[in-house]
Amino acid sequence: MIRLGSNSPTRALILDNFGIEFTQNGGSFDEDSILTTNPKSFCYEATRGKFNELYSKYGVEDMPLLVSDSVVTSHGELLRKAKDENDARRMLELQSGSETSVITCMIYKSKTKELIDISITTYEFEKFDKTHLEEYIKSGECFGKAGAIMVEGFCKPYIKNVIGYESTAMGLCAQKLIPFLEE
Repeated sequence: MIRLGSNSPTRALILDNFGIEFTQNGGSFDEDSILTTNPKSFCYEATRGKFNELYSKYGVEDMPLLVSDSVVTSHGELLRKAKDENDARRMLELQSGSETSVITCMIYKSKTKELIDISITTYEFEKFDKTHLEEYIKSGECFGKAGAIMVEGFCKPYIKNVIGYESTAMGLCAQKLIPFLEE
């Protein structure tokens, strides 16, 4: 049993899909306090900030702690969560017919092990259909997602090529976590 330091239903789903037992306790770290616009640095700083908050609250005596965060980058731009429909549209149009990378950082700590990992999954997308894009934005599914993308949903039919793990793009690289889990 591990403690997932995240409120993300997608991260919970990843752990479920990989048969990892967990309890879920997110925090309240303010990502707006991070000043860097470098995507990798931002992702690491957000994960470290969330980890520090939850580690000081829960520690790892009762169970290991896992914290993860993801950002999206396209054309060198850091793409965070969309603020509104226009912001979502701008980010999705930037990624349409282009390469987009999802950077996921995770920190796992138990009494005896610690893993700090930054993984990247890069997608090459076909041009997004304008009508489908507008339907996706209006559905609201794009909100709460880094870069407004959902590779397991809206983006799936547009994927031309992928390098990396889908779990990384969804917010948690389970393939790298599993070897560190204790029996």
